[in-house]
Amino acid sequence: MEHHDDRIMTGGRIDSDEAFAELSLRPKRLGEYIGQKNVTDNLKVFIEAARMRGEPLDHVLFYGPPGLGKTTLAGIIANELDVELRITSGPAIERAGDLAALLTNLNDKDVLFIDEIHRLNRAVEEVLYSAMEDYAIDIIIGKGPSARSIRIDLGKFTLIGATTRAGSLSAPLRDRFGVIGKFEMYKPDELKSIIKRSAELLCVETDEASQTELALRSRGTPRVANRLLKRVRDFCQVRGSGRIDLEITRHTLESLGIDEKGLEGLDRDILRLIIDRFGGGPVGIDTIAAAIGEERVTIEDVYEPYLMQMGYLHRTQKGRVVSKDAYLHLGLKAPDAPASAQISIFEEDSPQ
Repeated sequence: MEHHDDRIMTGGRIDSDEAFAELSLRPKRLGEYIGQKNVTDNLKVFIEAARMRGEPLDHVLFYGPPGLGKTTLAGIIANELDVELRITSGPAIERAGDLAALLTNLNDKDVLFIDEIHRLNRAVEEVLYSAMEDYAIDIIIGKGPSARSIRIDLGKFTLIGATTRAGSLSAPLRDRFGVIGKFEMYKPDELKSIIKRSAELLCVETDEASQTELALRSRGTPRVANRLLKRVRDFCQVRGSGRIDLEITRHTLESLGIDEKGLEGLDRDILRLIIDRFGGGPVGIDTIAAAIGEERVTIEDVYEPYLMQMGYLHRTQKGRVVSKDAYLHLGLKAPDAPASAQISIFEEDSPQ
């Protein structure tokens, strides 16, 4: 039987060796997938039940920070169901006709994966409603008085949506997903297992101390862990013995500007900006984005989740506030009454 992973369809070519290497590191089956047990344990039941009934899996929504394995798990679901997977993203579907072309090419039980599904425009989303519920879409033919609507029946497919911003999804779209999984940051021991597995697939020798060091500096994210492992491998081949040990690992990470807590240069820049220019906060996210020269969405989706997980940054009603731990991590003297102690801390309801 033809293996499913050879049939994965994407919107474009994969030209770089790095992209091929990333694909090769991705697990293909649930038994190989490490972490996110709250999601995978339930999925095992849902997938098995769908196979026993001979039905398509209900529509699935994954949400959580980037790099935690949402796309990988979508591929695994298709493999476990032994069906074809088609991959696209919300911004790539510009018109309702683009979505119709994708949907009409799906067979029964096939999986359509839409990354960044919260970025679908409203017209496309409206078409998706009937496709998810009734497995049919209505297309308008012609213009003006001669325009008419025709209904096209679709295969009974499974939609898997992924988003870093579940709150940005409209309620009608969110309610049409039968399975919803929240992805959490990985623990160091889980990342260590991922690094060990990836090193074996990359045919590079590592020791336990280097695996632990990488796991502690990978920001709780498998994508970061694999990226750092590849960079350590580069340093090891050029300036080391060919075997990854603790010394070459630390040298690589220091060269990349990644400290012992996994913070990168921009993480520290954000914290120093709030401390130096705004006395530790509160300060609005748009002000931070303008001062740093990064997009607001990049700061919110890539940098803030880890800084908040580490307890270095808090979101408040009035803006972002740096904690006492952030001062200490940067080697600075914390104020006697830090700003974070003067403000009740909770999620912002309105943009800052």
